[in-house]
Amino acid sequence: MSVENFETTALQSARLSLAPLRAQHAAILFEGLSDPAAYRYIPQTPPASVEALQSRYEKLESRRSPDASEAWLNWALIGDDGRAHGYVQATIQLAAREAWIAYFVFSPSQRQGYAKEALGALLPALREVYGIGRFHAEIDTRNIASIRLVESLGFECVRRIDHADEFKGAVSDEFHYALTMAS
Repeated sequence: MSVENFETTALQSARLSLAPLRAQHAAILFEGLSDPAAYRYIPQTPPASVEALQSRYEKLESRRSPDASEAWLNWALIGDDGRAHGYVQATIQLAAREAWIAYFVFSPSQRQGYAKEALGALLPALREVYGIGRFHAEIDTRNIASIRLVESLGFECVRRIDHADEFKGAVSDEFHYALTMAS
């Protein structure tokens, strides 16, 4: 599959469609993104409005950094029943053929395997289309569920960064996880 087709075509897993993120997804993602409790381990806050989220997504539709050195790829996780469950994203350093992954699963959908299922479909596809050899994830050391998720996918902790960030009145230490995929 070509890069262009990959970036505009939905991926399928057993229960999910990973739809390339577009501005119109703001309407179905907004409610799930509005839960402040879901932001405990990340510095972001819920979007102010559907319109603000739509504006952000419009900017992401280019799928490239301003200097074109990175691919900024985002997918909405849409269940077979049409309900939104969250999103996954990959920032690909095109020259290095490495990708940083992130995921956000809405509170009602957590601990049901959606992130693992989505990443299980996404990582091999990124490997195939972009030749990604190494994946990275940075995770707050307090986020046990996320740590277990990446470890279940074969990621290994390669570094701990103390006082990596400070937000919401707390210090955030981070683990840097990496996964090398054979060619």
